Amino acid sequence: MKKHPIIYGLLLLAAVGSVFFLLTHGIVSYIRGGASLAGGDKIGVVSVEGVISDAAYVIEQLQVYEDDDDIRAIVVRVNSPGGAVVPSQEIYDKLLKVKERKIVVASMGSLAASGGYYIAVAADRIVANPGTITGSIGVIIQFSQIDQLLEKIGLKATVIKSGKYKDVGSPFRDMTDEEKKIIQSVTDDIHAQFVDAIATSRRIPAEKVSALADARIFTGRQALDYGLVDELGSFDDSIEVAARIAGITGKPVVVYPKKRISLLRYLISESLSEISETLLNHDTGIQYLYPVGMGDRL
Repeated sequence: MKKHPIIYGLLLLAAVGSVFFLLTHGIVSYIRGGASLAGGDKIGVVSVEGVISDAAYVIEQLQVYEDDDDIRAIVVRVNSPGGAVVPSQEIYDKLLKVKERKIVVASMGSLAASGGYYIAVAADRIVANPGTITGSIGVIIQFSQIDQLLEKIGLKATVIKSGKYKDVGSPFRDMTDEEKKIIQSVTDDIHAQFVDAIATSRRIPAEKVSALADARIFTGRQALDYGLVDELGSFDDSIEVAARIAGITGKPVVVYPKKRISLLRYLISESLSEISETLLNHDTGIQYLYPVGMGDRL
């Protein structure tokens, strides 16, 4: 039977593609996972990026590092404006437990405010850049109201409830003074928990923390003056601080978490990243821009 050269070409192309896939997958896994095969004392890095809405992945990675006897210290890189209360508290609590076995250093990026700062205070030491935006020690609950809009377009909502406070914060009506007091009491209690965590972990009198906990923001340098961080420095400085406190001699091996990502997803995400970076770097006018959740830009 005559063998068609096109078939051979397709088979060869498939074989080359398979080899390329395996090699690329191995390289990506190595890069994403860090030099985990190297010997020596290691420092694990965990990133808290963007708005905090879930704690599962960060806690999972902290557990991996806690169980690894080769990991002598952990650096938590925080670049976040904060987020949901409970995930922030869960990461904070996990760091306190991990700290019983490992040295933990918080490294602040462009933004480590509110819930981002809440997480950082669990560390043995906090390192911030001079221009880091941090602080914002406060709690906010926001409700939207659309009753006037519905009235304009001729729509009306009917609510049936089992208790007088079941629809507190409803977008279909004004909030009563009594309901505002209830929401305020919840906000104040969560705020008190925030202040308590800072006072306990940073060993700062609660009165002093309360005076700073009016939700104002600080630069890293200002935060240092107030005792909210321990020293100024970069991410690399944070690695050196962690190594020094952990008693690591020589250059430590820095380990990053493995990302669960397929080759196709990796290539697509890298392409999208390049496109978005190009769009973001394209000037659209003169700006002093400080978008919520994205950090400071000059």
